Amino acid sequence: MNGASGARSYSGPVVLGLTGGIGMGKTWAAMAFRYFGVPVFDSDKAVHKLLGVDGGAVGAVLKKFPDVGINTKTKPAIDRNKLGNIVFNDVKKLRELESILHPLVEKMQKDFIAHHARRRTSLLVLDIPLLFETGGETKTDFVVCVYAPKFVQRPRVLVRPGMNDARLDAIESNQLSPELKCQMADFVISTRAGRGESLRQVKEMIKVMNKIPARAWGPHWGK
Repeated sequence: MNGASGARSYSGPVVLGLTGGIGMGKTWAAMAFRYFGVPVFDSDKAVHKLLGVDGGAVGAVLKKFPDVGINTKTKPAIDRNKLGNIVFNDVKKLRELESILHPLVEKMQKDFIAHHARRRTSLLVLDIPLLFETGGETKTDFVVCVYAPKFVQRPRVLVRPGMNDARLDAIESNQLSPELKCQMADFVISTRAGRGESLRQVKEMIKVMNKIPARAWGPHWGK
């Protein structure tokens, strides 16, 4: 199954929003879409690039948070762990950081979509952890939420370097509940049942999406 070819006449790419709470298996779901040939924009990787060496957000972030810089042999970068420890415990500071990052990430998303529209790609995925929290669902045709029960999700997260119960709780306190995200989404992928079942779910979604005209492309991302 190839995300670049579909039965419908071309009206721009169908934009599928992929979201889910931390540790729900969203990275795996994104890999599944890529496996079937669907281009995926990874918002987390975009943020990492913006905060990395010579990243587009480094200067603005250092003005707001001067203690989170990393001294490198080349150009400055941001220590994401230090930054996270600051903003996840202070809603005001988190919003200040988001006001810097979100417009830059959205510009990268628009460039990504425009590139694939020129190639007449039929289906795209925007992997956005805070899709609903930022109103991003209004710029997509459909939303897929990835879900796993807490007894599966929490152990996945706590084995990550630098993660602990307090930090996980702080991160989740700034997000909608996984259950509410699933209610708001058009599709839900369960990552509890195993990768084979997740692949089957993704394959079926792509079949459906390739038959539906794009709606979000024109008013939100196109000309």
